Amino acid sequence: MTMLKKAAISLAMLSMVAAPVAASAADGVRALSVTEGQSDLGGNSSWIIGLIGLLAGITAIVLIADDDKDSPVSPD
Repeated sequence: MTMLKKAAISLAMLSMVAAPVAASAADGVRALSVTEGQSDLGGNSSWIIGLIGLLAGITAIVLIADDDKDSPVSPD
């Protein structure tokens, strides 16, 4: 795979992960209504940031560890 293809795939994966994160961040902008009972479903979303960091790290390792078979080899 060329570097451009890998970068495009990485960008697509990042956008798939970042879109729900951006949507949940925009959720706080809406007007809130008063509720009687509190929901226990709301949680800590720091795992999403960790997941994005993990995916970025894996992508960087894959791009760096690429076997560059197209490089010229000098004769011995």
